[in-house]
Amino acid sequence: MSEAKALIETEELIQVLHVDDQADFADLTATFLERADDRFTVETASSADGGLERIDERRPDCIVSDYNMPGMNGLEFFEAVRERYPDLPFILFTGKGSETIASEALSAGVTDYLQKGSATDRYDLLANRIRNAVRTRREARRADRQQQLMRLTEFVGDTGGWELDRGSDTVLLTAGAQRAVGRPGQAEIPLEEAIALFHPDDREDIRHTLTRAFETGEELHNTWRLQSGDGDERLIEMTITPVVESGGRVTKLRGAGHDITDRKERRQELEKYETIIEALTDAVYVLNEEGRFTFVSDELVELVGYDRETILGSTPSLIKDEDAVERAKHHLGRLLSSDGPQTVQFEVTIQPCDGDPIVCEDHIGVLPYEGDEFDGSVGTLRDITERKERARKLERQNARLEAFASIVSHDLRNPLMTAQGRLELAQADCDSPHLDEVGDAVDRCQALIDDLLALARSGNSLGTTEPVTLSELAEECWRTTPSADATLAVETDLTISADRSRLQQLFENLFRNAVNHGGSEVTVTVGKIADGFYVADDGAGSPDEERDDIFEAGYSTADDGTGFGLAIVKEIVVAHGWEIRVTDSETGGTRFEIIGIKTAH
Repeated sequence: MSEAKALIETEELIQVLHVDDQADFADLTATFLERADDRFTVETASSADGGLERIDERRPDCIVSDYNMPGMNGLEFFEAVRERYPDLPFILFTGKGSETIASEALSAGVTDYLQKGSATDRYDLLANRIRNAVRTRREARRADRQQQLMRLTEFVGDTGGWELDRGSDTVLLTAGAQRAVGRPGQAEIPLEEAIALFHPDDREDIRHTLTRAFETGEELHNTWRLQSGDGDERLIEMTITPVVESGGRVTKLRGAGHDITDRKERRQELEKYETIIEALTDAVYVLNEEGRFTFVSDELVELVGYDRETILGSTPSLIKDEDAVERAKHHLGRLLSSDGPQTVQFEVTIQPCDGDPIVCEDHIGVLPYEGDEFDGSVGTLRDITERKERARKLERQNARLEAFASIVSHDLRNPLMTAQGRLELAQADCDSPHLDEVGDAVDRCQALIDDLLALARSGNSLGTTEPVTLSELAEECWRTTPSADATLAVETDLTISADRSRLQQLFENLFRNAVNHGGSEVTVTVGKIADGFYVADDGAGSPDEERDDIFEAGYSTADDGTGFGLAIVKEIVVAHGWEIRVTDSETGGTRFEIIGIKTAH
């Protein structure tokens, strides 16, 4: 690919205005130009006055104008254009050809002059003149901007400008560039020496970029690692601008570099925090020192229903009532006080754009600041509406449960006590096996009531925890367990932190379960494991298919079991934050392992 063709293919679109009083010819010219170069967009006007109106509406990249037109001729049109737009390319394309007109046009400053002709190659020539005129203007503007940039680099730390000459392969360094590369006072260095200042892995890319800029005339941008003489490595963002001189040839490259090492590190740090924020399910917001939103996460936008543009710049009164705003100000004052907390959490009600109010936990803190200049605050909103509703529902359930427990403890226990008394009187008057069975039934009802009350009133609650020695408590509980000829073996001196009364319930229920299912001569063992203890028996064991059900309330395989004992055990374990699992004992019986226990010191 030739240099000219490469340059053409990389340029931007070109807007052309063709002014000619012959509308048919103007349209024909537009057709040929757009066919010659698909980057051309050609508009037409039939008079100079019409052309000026078009220019004011939408400025073209180049004007092509006839000379001989009614009213204002081509040169007069040119002068009118120059008064408004001094550097706009203007090509006189006229059928009235003479050396006098050509000389007058070029002397006036017309960009180019071309005589019309019948051959189609005249349109190719016109297209080429347009491209050259537009490219020259764009390159001049680019060079002007680059010269301004070169001057600016001298006033910004850790930046610098340079110029590479294509013929000599030497790089001229501005004072800023000399400081950046650690070569103060050395204004000129060979190209390869300049490239060697960068990281070895970047050098080939630098050479390729410079070659591309020379060949295509593109303004290029890239970032490379500069290695200064002291061994420090800095990240330099580079802008490379070609300088086009006579003949449309790129003879020099000018560049400006800016040290973005700190910016890169800050961006990486910011990206890390952005990732954290994106991972949060809570709504996040930032308020400036004036109490206006400067950042809101997607979760907050979704929570309140307002679009981001509406929220940003607004005060929290957009989504909070007056009471919530005042409480937030009060807590912010606490955070700013010398002995105040680091963060504050309180409950607020959010008023979304549409829908019902939302109960949230507002967790706020202040942004880091130096001296006395407060820089704003940051907060999160967590929707606790469902949690509050669950709490209210639980309160209602507990109230009903307490009412049930009162009925059980009073309205059922009293008649049972009466029945127990009457039964004893009847047994004194006569001897009947039927009365013994009635006694067993009354005892079973009494056991059911005791277990129901324990399950209903204790649940997952705990009292005060204290150090408890398992061996002592196990022996104490065994003495109150109807155990006939059963045996207890304690093989641990472990002391744990627990609610003693509830742990006592656990042992009593596990011991009763072992005796009820293992028989009157069962041996029950309490021992230590890695992170807890176990209670095992040498009875018949429990089938695998039943182990998922044994902790369900009301489930029992014993004829005289209430089905609540192991459910109470599970409640006690959960209340302590422990876990319980069922497995086989070493002797083939059942083993309950309670794990996740903290030992007491």
